[in-house]
Amino acid sequence: MAASRKRRALLAVLALAALLALLLAWLSRPQQLAGLILDRAGAALGLEISASGPAEYRLRGTPQLVLRKLSVREPGTATALLEADRLLLALPWSTIRGKGQKLTVQRVELDAPRLDLAALQRWMAGRPPSSQTPRLPLLTDGIGIVDGHVAGDGWEIRDIALSAARFDPRRPLTAQLRGRYVDAPLEAGFDLRVALDEAQALLEQRATAVAADGGVEIRSGATALPATLSLSGPLRMDEDGIAVEPLRLGASARYRNGDTDLPLRIGVHGPLRHAGQRLSLDAAGLIVRGDGDDSPIPPLRARGRLTLDGARTPALLQIAVGGEIARWPQAWPTLPPPLGQSDSPLPFSLDYAGATDGDDPLRLRLARDATRFDARLRLPALLDWFDTLADGNPLPPLQGRLSTPRVEVSGATLHGVEIEFEEDAEQ
Repeated sequence: MAASRKRRALLAVLALAALLALLLAWLSRPQQLAGLILDRAGAALGLEISASGPAEYRLRGTPQLVLRKLSVREPGTATALLEADRLLLALPWSTIRGKGQKLTVQRVELDAPRLDLAALQRWMAGRPPSSQTPRLPLLTDGIGIVDGHVAGDGWEIRDIALSAARFDPRRPLTAQLRGRYVDAPLEAGFDLRVALDEAQALLEQRATAVAADGGVEIRSGATALPATLSLSGPLRMDEDGIAVEPLRLGASARYRNGDTDLPLRIGVHGPLRHAGQRLSLDAAGLIVRGDGDDSPIPPLRARGRLTLDGARTPALLQIAVGGEIARWPQAWPTLPPPLGQSDSPLPFSLDYAGATDGDDPLRLRLARDATRFDARLRLPALLDWFDTLADGNPLPPLQGRLSTPRVEVSGATLHGVEIEFEEDAEQ
């Protein structure tokens, strides 16, 4: 009996040793281990997840898995919703043992991730309904993304770089974000320091404070608008899109087009919304002024609406604002008496619908006392005219009509004056 027990014990030890040897041999092949993990993750999400590049893993200390040539797609579809050249995932043992109950991750790194927004939305729409709000993980050592790319419907964000030393979905987050938004012919590069009060609030469709400051440069055709800005407001995300209501923005910018280079300052207050391919800003307060008394940019206060419709080809920019110009700019041609002798503000309205570079005609209406001015003009052509006013054509490049009850010219007083400007604003 004793010998029999010894043989059974020996067989058990040998079997355990053989099993351990097989396990060690299997663990020594990272590709097989990665394949098993991805199969399990894909089955849970209803996705096909593969990594065709060489894989690496580390079990000592904090377990760490590195995948290369990652591809995530819905079964049977040709378009991947996510691809990446490299993914590093470091998971504490407590998270692994918790089987998803504790969402703590040490660090996530992504090299050249490429996200297809339409494919992601199709997958999300096909997911079974759940009464539970998705949870975001805690990243104790943060996240690092380089050379990222998001493809939308007719637009994209290129060269994305995101870094954060720590990410706690329930606590304030500070991150550095860079990238370039492209919706031809419009481009907008940005390099911003972003602060978010609570990321989990966005998934729960609650408003949370957001703030950003840094550099932005908007380009469209020959027009460029580099700016240093600071913005803040309550951010909300829901089925209709995202919104900052209200947005508070201050910017120091330069308007550049050809030889024109004009510094200006901008202040905006009002709700900003993005839904589908439409961006809208309802400015309850808008302040614009140039840099110095010799600037051709008038100091103004206004309110109005700006929309950018990316579903149109090309994208359609619409502006409708109205307010008051505080004073007649010194850089503009001197008005004859009595117009030039009045200190009254100039009520104005401006309407524009056209290309994002502002090169299409806009309608401008001005008033001072009983004087009225109604014109159609192109902003780049008008600014070029200001630059060459001393040596060039004294008449501005616009179509329009000026009417005033009285004006004094060369000592003569004219009554019931109407002046037609015939410059073709369509050319």
